[in-house]
Amino acid sequence: MTTIGFVGLGAMGSRIAGRLLDGNQVYGTNRTESRAGELMDRGMAWRATPREVAAEADVVFSMVTDDAALKAVTSGPDGILAGLAPGNVYVDMSTVSPQASRELAQRVQALGATLLDAPVSGSVTAAADGTLAIMVGGPDEAFQAVEPLLHQVGHTVTHVGANGQALLLKLAINISLAAQILAFSEGVLLAERGGIDRTLAARVMATSAIGSPTVQARVPLILDLPEHGWFDVELMHKDIGLVLEAADDLGLPVPSAAVTDTMLTKAEQLGYAHRDIASLYEVLDHTAAEPRRPAGPSPVDVPKPAPAGAARED
Repeated sequence: MTTIGFVGLGAMGSRIAGRLLDGNQVYGTNRTESRAGELMDRGMAWRATPREVAAEADVVFSMVTDDAALKAVTSGPDGILAGLAPGNVYVDMSTVSPQASRELAQRVQALGATLLDAPVSGSVTAAADGTLAIMVGGPDEAFQAVEPLLHQVGHTVTHVGANGQALLLKLAINISLAAQILAFSEGVLLAERGGIDRTLAARVMATSAIGSPTVQARVPLILDLPEHGWFDVELMHKDIGLVLEAADDLGLPVPSAAVTDTMLTKAEQLGYAHRDIASLYEVLDHTAAEPRRPAGPSPVDVPKPAPAGAARED
């Protein structure tokens, strides 16, 4: 049995914490206590602050939405760092910027503890089933110490390298994830507008050479968009923003990420921020229905022909 602390019990965090309850003592906290009710019924011990959670645990986990949220739960007198003891391992499973994670790792190291960044790839269903893919960045000794715990929540657990590198790999994965859904949605809409049944088009395309597991899993969501999805637009937009920042730092072109960023912006403007990324199909459909500006210059831009015999300025 390992004594575990868990900070951030949202859609993903609560399911991961639930997996860790098997065979371990778990202390947890969240901004909204009511969301932890089911976990407390199963034996999780509630603590009021991240500091109190960290002070109880040998291994601390966190799963929050972004850089700002990570700073909020780690800093200050009630933050995780205030409760860490020398020798503790802190596993942050959030998808944040590699730079923010590396800076946090230095602060954790100064306390005699160790930070591992351990972002995940997979849906809330995979989190509940323990079939996430987990990438880990940080010192190998700390990774080996917590690897058995990570295998309770992930079917593949890979040590990628130093702090921040697992996060960079997670962002690299999400470029393809977002671009696949956008490209698939484009294809389905093209087929439908050309007179092919939408359901038929989506199912044939999903069983063709382009039918990745990501595409196949989202066919039902594209055909009938649910209110609550697996990976919402707002979170993906945040991740693609991190991709653009990382690519800029490395001087790399990421054209598919740039296009996806534009469409995710459009999706948020149309009210899809908290719907699944499968909503990109509806965003494209809506965009296609908008009046299009005629090709070529507008009438006011068309130069008037010069009178016969007039001088020209070339």
